Parts: sequence; C-alpha cells; structure tokens
Amino acid sequence: MSKRKITVAVTGLNNIDSPGPGIPVIRALKESAEFEVRIIGLSYETLEPGLYMHDLVDKSYSIPLPSSGMDSLMSRLEYIHSKENIQVIIPNFDAELHSFIKLGNRLKAELGIATFMPDLETFESRHKSVLYEFGEKNGVKVPKSKMIYSPNEIHSIGNELGYPLVVKGKYYDASIAATPEQANNYFHKISNKWGLPIILQEFVSGNEVNITAIGDGNGNCIGAVPMRKLYITDKGKAWAGISLLDEELLTIANRVIGNSKWRGGCELEFIKTKEGSYYLLEMNPRFPAWVYLAVGCGQNHPEALVKLALGEKVTPFTSYQNGKLFVRYSFDQIVDISEFEKISTLGEL
Repeated sequence: MSKRKITVAVTGLNNIDSPGPGIPVIRALKESAEFEVRIIGLSYETLEPGLYMHDLVDKSYSIPLPSSGMDSLMSRLEYIHSKENIQVIIPNFDAELHSFIKLGNRLKAELGIATFMPDLETFESRHKSVLYEFGEKNGVKVPKSKMIYSPNEIHSIGNELGYPLVVKGKYYDASIAATPEQANNYFHKISNKWGLPIILQEFVSGNEVNITAIGDGNGNCIGAVPMRKLYITDKGKAWAGISLLDEELLTIANRVIGNSKWRGGCELEFIKTKEGSYYLLEMNPRFPAWVYLAVGCGQNHPEALVKLALGEKVTPFTSYQNGKLFVRYSFDQIVDISEFEKISTLGEL
C-alpha cells in the first residue's frame, strides 16, 4: 500500500547538549508506516543543527521569537504556507506553545493548517508554579513549591521547605541548592536567562523516571512509554536511558492524562523514592527530546499526533518493548558557509 504524502512543519531543531525534541520527532515521522512526510523546519537561531540536516529536513525557514508577538508569527507562517502548503505544525518548545495555542483556530480556519495541542486553560494548569494544585486535582503526589519574584523571599520559604531545595526557571533549568546562598545565586543565574518568576521546590530524594505520552483530548491515553535515565549531563539532560515495565507508573500517567483530558504530546517527570512513592516533578507540554525511544519500543507517538491533528481515529497502543536503550551521541556536521549565509540573510534554506 502506498503511503500518503503530507507536509509537516516542526520546530525545536536545536539538537545540542540540551536538545530540542524537533529532530527526534522528525526521525519518528520519517519512519512513519502510513505517511510519506515532507518536513519543513522552523528555526529561531541560524546555528540550530537541524537546519543543516538535509536528510531529515527538506526545507527550513526562520520564524520570529515568541517575544515578537503572535501577529508577527502568523504573518511569517502565512508566507511559509504559501510556499509549502503545510498540513500540520508540531511546535516543540515550551516558550512558544502559548502563541501557537492562541493561533491554533486561526491557523486551521484561515490556512487549513492543523495542530494538536491542549487548550490554554489545560496548558496553564500544569505550569510549574501551580503544579502542586494540578497534582491534587489529578490524584498524584507533587513536591511542595512556591513561586517567587525576589531573592528576598528565599529566606522565609527556604525555612519552610527546608534544604536542600530545588530552584527552577518558569520554562527551563533547575538546580539543587544546599544553602540560602546557593539558592540566591541560582535565582539570579536562572532569572537572568529565563526571567521571572522563579520556583522554589521541596527536594525529594530518589530515582528519576520519566514518561513520554500522548492524549487524545477526550481523556484517553493513546500511548505511554516510561524511561529511567542511565546517564545524565551536567544540565540534567538524559544522555542515555532505558525503557521500563512499570505498571504503577503507567497507571498514574493514564490517570493524569485522563483527568486533565490532555490533548497532544507530553512528558511526565517523576521521582520514585526508596519507599516506592512517585512524585510528579514536572509535566512538560510537548514531546521530550528522547521521544524517539518510544518509536524504538514500538509506539510512534509523533505519527499518532499527526493522525489526531488530521481528525483521524487512532487506536491506543497497548504494549511496548521493555529494556530498550537509547544512547545519545555528538556528531560534527560539516556545513558550507554559503548555507549559513543563506539562512542568516534570506531566512530560508
């Protein structure tokens, strides 16, 4: 049976030491059993490696930063769509999702471009700053946390939560502070990079286990694959991991996605304590950078997302392969300066 041809635009092409999910999502789509996918890469920086991976990305365009506003983004997407006839867009950065969610209806109505993301209310409900309330609502344990705007708040909240505690940015970055002085340093370091607020979170000791999952927006979990990190970089990113058979973790993930009626891909990050309790640390509102492990385990989540975006019925995955490893690696890609100049000056490659 011949595959259906489709054009999908994907962001998150920064396949670096803190990688975006774009390249793994693209790899998954290129291995789709149902679609022959033409990939349009959407980039924010001229040195995002995915721009130059021509075996994966068929055409690339620069798009304005989220801080430029939705009108600027919409205008740019209209131009790209006029050239490429995009059917589906998959955004992969936390910071851009707010804009894409707000533009979702316009993209569909005016351009015929489908997306598959949570609505704004659901998206906001799992922010780090309100995660404790999210956990209570969805029946999952969450470490206590407080949102702060000034380092002057560290003293009293540090006494309340105890040390060590975790200092987190609104979107990215987290560091463990053993003292108020360390917490103060991390506050400035993270806020200078990602802005305010900063979240102070109770530290829970144990092993980190994550799940990549996808919900259909009606309370059904279409697929879920748990993973334990085997090698972690100094930025806390998994550089190697192994799929796990963990029924309790899958039950929790199904409950969270079911209760919240999550729509789209997500990553649930947990700590499993020595006593066997699971604490939800974060719910990231998009696929993780290790989502390709799910493909290797027999569940192609990005392909399922495209089908859901197109309004097609998707049968939930019922199994996956346990004991599959992913091992990430660095690769020196040789690029001609003319390509860099082209994306820098024309915004296209």
